[in-house]
Amino acid sequence: MHTPCFPAFRSRLAALGRRTTQNLRQTTLARFQQHLRDFLPAPLLSSEEDGPNSRDRVFNLRLTFECFVWQLLKPKTSCREVVRQVQTLLRLHGRRPIREGDSAYIQARQRLPKERLQKALSATAQAADRRIGSDGQLCGRPVKVVDGSTIQLPDTPRNQKRYPQPTSQKPGCGFPVIRFVALLSLNSGAILKVMMDGLRSHDLRLFRHLWKHLRKGDIILGDRAFGEYSTLAQLPRQGVDVVARLHHQRKVDFRKAKRLAKGDGLFVWTKGYEQSGLATAQQWQQMPAQITVRILRFTATIRGFRHRRVTLVTTLLDPQLYPAWQIIALYGRRWSLELCFRDLKTTMGMEALRCQSPEMAEKELLTYLVAHNLIRCVMAEAVACYQVPLERISFKGSLDALRQYSAAMTQARSQKLRRQLWEDLLLNLARDLVPLRPNRREPRAVKRRPKAYLLLNQPRRRFIEISHRSRYWKGRPRNYRDLN
Repeated sequence: MHTPCFPAFRSRLAALGRRTTQNLRQTTLARFQQHLRDFLPAPLLSSEEDGPNSRDRVFNLRLTFECFVWQLLKPKTSCREVVRQVQTLLRLHGRRPIREGDSAYIQARQRLPKERLQKALSATAQAADRRIGSDGQLCGRPVKVVDGSTIQLPDTPRNQKRYPQPTSQKPGCGFPVIRFVALLSLNSGAILKVMMDGLRSHDLRLFRHLWKHLRKGDIILGDRAFGEYSTLAQLPRQGVDVVARLHHQRKVDFRKAKRLAKGDGLFVWTKGYEQSGLATAQQWQQMPAQITVRILRFTATIRGFRHRRVTLVTTLLDPQLYPAWQIIALYGRRWSLELCFRDLKTTMGMEALRCQSPEMAEKELLTYLVAHNLIRCVMAEAVACYQVPLERISFKGSLDALRQYSAAMTQARSQKLRRQLWEDLLLNLARDLVPLRPNRREPRAVKRRPKAYLLLNQPRRRFIEISHRSRYWKGRPRNYRDLN
């Protein structure tokens, strides 16, 4: 019997037949093994020859990874529920069940190497790019988007020590916060690399740690934070160009520029007198005293809204090779990549992590990103098969379809039927496209009114609740009357 995902169960399940093995695979993402094999190389999750992952365990390295990813793809799934799946199936087939507690699975997640998760993140992103083609390139050069975000952790002493809460909150009344900067592919929307640190670390400082993962010929697309002098001066030396929004404090006078066209010119920037806090003394000395940048200014016109003037800065200086309209259209696509964080936080439930230690919180964040990339791989395969726009394939619809087709694919008795189900899945993703809704306005406003609970302004153990709180406005959310 061939059991690549359950090597420890080979001797136990050999006498139970092929159907038992398929049912047991239903508990994890191994149900998609025949299709996800190209996304995740098999040696990536193989057992180690020595060390904590070398023993023959029920929750081996591959099973633990698959259970972890499946747990995050299904929001609000507890570790106990993951264990109950394996336990129930073993009892169903008359085998000796594992223990009722979830300690074995929790310890297996702690043994999961962080380096394997980082490699899995890169492997899934590369798999998505291979299937999507070169749609997100500029003049044959790959474009990568850099952006940062934050995420909350449970309020534990270890998390507070590693990732302190915002200084504006009182001790015991806030939550630890991780700041992370991700490098995304404009082709597929998959996340290539990620760097994380505390809330006080700037996005630029984290982005510098990702420079070693950039290749010659890449183009970096970023927001205002990444259009500063040191980035524009150092990255071109590595063969990497930058397109970013101009910082609002830098003034632009096109009368001092070498005009290329209307709203398009070359400027000479001079290095400041004071050393940047983001660069070492040696890096600051090696930085050129002057650099030439190209600044583009255009007006974004949306019907029904005020005109908005946007200014971009880039190191793509050749107007013939890189026309202004191509750079402007490239920057317009950046917003669709920022919605990837909405898919992660809102759709997949990554807005607040649940692990109690900083080490496990980092692994949970990486596993969330790997799960996101797996969905992106499925979307990319649908695009490659049916030539539909990637932006119109719903991420939430892909996630829901993948969950529902999993049960049918597991119950299929032949490889031909499983292949047909997989093709039906891709066809449904290509047919169920998101409607074209240009300039749709979705303000960040909450319709559902909050509960009339007091705000926690002291640690919970010292907090005193006011009796008959419905008669008092003290401690209520600000502007509470305006919400009703």
